[in-house]
Amino acid sequence: MSALFPELADGSAKPALHFGDQILSHARLHAAAVALARRLAGHGRVAVWATPAPETAVAAVACLLAGVPVIPVNPKSGARELVHIVTDSAPSLILAPPGAVLPEALAALPRLDTALAAGDEPDGGAPPEPGPEHPALIVYTSGTTGPPKGVVVPHRAVAATLDALADAWQWTGEDVVVHALPLFHVHGLVLGVLGPLRRGGTVRHLGRFSPEGVADALSDGGTMLFGVPTMYHRLAEAAGADDRIAAALAGARLLVSGSAPLPRTDHERIEAATGRRVIERYGMTETMMNTSVRADAPPATGTVGVPLPGVEVRLVDESGRPVAGGDGETVGEIQVRGPNLFTEYLGRPDATAAAFDGDWFRTGDMATRDAAGCYRIVGRKSTDLIKSGGYKIGAGEIENVLLTHPGVAEAAVTAAPDPDLGERIVAWIVPRDETSPPSAQELTDHVAGQLASHKRPREVRFLAMLPRNDMGKVLKKELA
Repeated sequence: MSALFPELADGSAKPALHFGDQILSHARLHAAAVALARRLAGHGRVAVWATPAPETAVAAVACLLAGVPVIPVNPKSGARELVHIVTDSAPSLILAPPGAVLPEALAALPRLDTALAAGDEPDGGAPPEPGPEHPALIVYTSGTTGPPKGVVVPHRAVAATLDALADAWQWTGEDVVVHALPLFHVHGLVLGVLGPLRRGGTVRHLGRFSPEGVADALSDGGTMLFGVPTMYHRLAEAAGADDRIAAALAGARLLVSGSAPLPRTDHERIEAATGRRVIERYGMTETMMNTSVRADAPPATGTVGVPLPGVEVRLVDESGRPVAGGDGETVGEIQVRGPNLFTEYLGRPDATAAAFDGDWFRTGDMATRDAAGCYRIVGRKSTDLIKSGGYKIGAGEIENVLLTHPGVAEAAVTAAPDPDLGERIVAWIVPRDETSPPSAQELTDHVAGQLASHKRPREVRFLAMLPRNDMGKVLKKELA
């Protein structure tokens, strides 16, 4: 029986994968994945051309059944990045949908097309799955501080995270997960595809995000929605103007946001339109999921909740000493340990060692913890913690206040060197009306009226849009 997918081989006719008009039952997915898994015998690492298509899910499941590490490849990657990934990970094969045109760096690899129809299951079924420490995925980081690093994620971490989330979210095989997330990241592939399959449920992938597509899927049996803040921002806008979208969101069992903090203004707008609260969770490629607001707990808007079962979380100061927290104000770096952690950075023992303090992983994320044990992310240590005039200031707190101004559509806060303060606060603003933006003084006063005066922006810059990555995260290094 499958270690990662205990429900997959039960022969169920219930949909497992629903991509547009393509629907694969659990039985059909199992047959296709087993047939492909047997063809992967003897391979080391296998790259998967991770388009938002059912072939990507079949390929990933087949590799995991065969004990072959999956390297999900972003179809939007540039040539330089692809060459680095191929050279660094040395895959022996590329899996792709039939007819997919691959870039030069991948076209040179041996190729196997992923079929959705497999006919009768081969004699003997799937190969024996490997042990819990065997690599399941090699996911490449964004490479903000150098070439992307291959994060080696073992089967143990995938299983531990999905089971912990099942506990936190009361996630069962009856759930239908709706999303439009990329399938080359942990959020879309592990949580959004492998999660429903481990539970024996259904994933309904929209292909391309739109508020109307979300409403259609949730109105047609969807129970859980996974999204990122940019998606929920668009849903908040749409739900306020369209009763059908508001009703569809209200009918979902769970609305989950991740990959970046969801601004409080969008929380409030969605709740006002639907009566439902969005819950947030926190994780990263190296740790899978660490914390979440629980489905069975009181609301904790603006936080990423409490540690998941089996996961330990602590805050440390700049010297690495644990800080007490619990007051909702003391900022520390998040460190994590537990069965959810990655094994290593592929071929980078130096980077792996530097990422750990003993058995605690240094996340580089800054947070506070309140009296209920809920964590609130302040931002990245490298880009979101501003040291100005002797104060430590979290960029996220200022961004949330800026977003409450009626003239602000989007906001980001960074630091710039300052000879007097050490660092000064810079606000980057996308105005709602570019022909009549709010003044810099108006925005500075707006922040100073709600936060301590040392948190007000010293400089305001206006943009047509903020630079973002595939998951909607603002690329603050590009702003700097």
